[in-house]
Amino acid sequence: MNIVFKAGLLLLFAGVFSCTSSVKSSSDEDARPNIILINIDDMGWRDVGFMGSEYYETPNIDALAADGMIFSNAYAAASNCAPSRACLMSGQWTARHGIYTVGTSERGKSRDRKLVPVVNNETMPDDNVLIPEVLQKAGYVTCQSGKWHLSEKPELRGFDFSIGGSHAGNPGSYYPPYKNVPSVKAPSDDYYLTNLIMDRTLDFLDSVNNKPFFLYYAPYAVHTPIQPVKALLPKYENKAEWNGQNNAEYATMVENVDAQIGRLVEALRNSGKLENTVIFFTSDNGGHYGITKQWPLRSGKGSYYEGGIREPMFVFWKGKIQGGSQSDFPVSQLDFYPTILDMAGIPKPANKILDGASILPVLKQSGDLEERPLFWHFPVYLEAYVKNDSTTQDPLFRTRPGSAVRLGDWKLIQYFENNDIELYNLKEDIGEVNNLAESNPEKVRELVGILDTWREKTVAPVPEQLNPDYQ
Repeated sequence: MNIVFKAGLLLLFAGVFSCTSSVKSSSDEDARPNIILINIDDMGWRDVGFMGSEYYETPNIDALAADGMIFSNAYAAASNCAPSRACLMSGQWTARHGIYTVGTSERGKSRDRKLVPVVNNETMPDDNVLIPEVLQKAGYVTCQSGKWHLSEKPELRGFDFSIGGSHAGNPGSYYPPYKNVPSVKAPSDDYYLTNLIMDRTLDFLDSVNNKPFFLYYAPYAVHTPIQPVKALLPKYENKAEWNGQNNAEYATMVENVDAQIGRLVEALRNSGKLENTVIFFTSDNGGHYGITKQWPLRSGKGSYYEGGIREPMFVFWKGKIQGGSQSDFPVSQLDFYPTILDMAGIPKPANKILDGASILPVLKQSGDLEERPLFWHFPVYLEAYVKNDSTTQDPLFRTRPGSAVRLGDWKLIQYFENNDIELYNLKEDIGEVNNLAESNPEKVRELVGILDTWREKTVAPVPEQLNPDYQ
């Protein structure tokens, strides 16, 4: 059910409490931390102040980050919306759920595709147990707020409540009638969607009482369409460019998301819930390269260079995570699922494969994780955003079919069409300018061997059929 009016919301929550309170109501359950997972849409690695931006203004996000642990090497498990969110919610690599892109895998012109791409799965399989389903079963009140993008009804995938969630990947419009978000009704003709989603989110927080809750806050912003928050536009129109960032309209959307998160934190603080709430902050993929830049990272959304997969990230937990701390350990959003279970004291579901690891020892600075490879698998095509974009492998596609692996400082990308290999030392070359594949054949053999073993283990499909339309 979608939330429209606060009065209706309160009645709905009353019903949920009446049927769930008998499941678990012990003091142990009430002591479990509330969990908020903030997943901004298309926000790049340097689109926030805590990652160095001097153009976008994000004081609320920055303050929260400063009171938690910031991760400088945090990754999404895919470089565009749907597969990234599928990995986050399932805790699994793309090869396990089969969601590789948005819509069809036959992107771009057929004559430019040498291989027939793997068929894309557009909906999360019903038998894949997601984070909210586990938490709901354990007695958490669960709410999805904003973009869902993995099925038509998030209420069927572990959420007691959905605020504006559907299979839609963007709202169509941030001004009424919101087009792709028809179930959220505007209170006035010019009410901004991001603000309205937070209004309804705060209604949810008002209604949970002392039950532990899980909030997946994933506003459609700052995804296209780029529609400015009109009151904020003048301050950015004359603001000096910084590091390639100069889009005033986009900047208003970034600042407005920050303002909404400020409202969320204030509500938690005023209600006394902040003391027992864990907040994860991240983005689903890199920034749209035609709109924002992440320099020195190469490229942006849809690419498997760092600009497409490295994300801004921090975790806040008052009294449990030391404020002002930072970690350079490479982590993946796949780690969120086991970390959340660890924090809540919930066992892993039977027969569930989790490809990440709990980073709780890192967060509490009580131990280190063993170095492990991180993988990306994209056996499909994704056409270029920007004409003649020199930051991608070629000007026609943001990426062609391939896999990538990072281990330690080294990152290797293998493309399937011609078995092209790119090798980078990220410690020395974060911008991925110097391909070291020819000069480091032993490292290439090592990483390709790791990729081959991983693809075999996960049954990752590799396209081999030639496309007869290819020219």
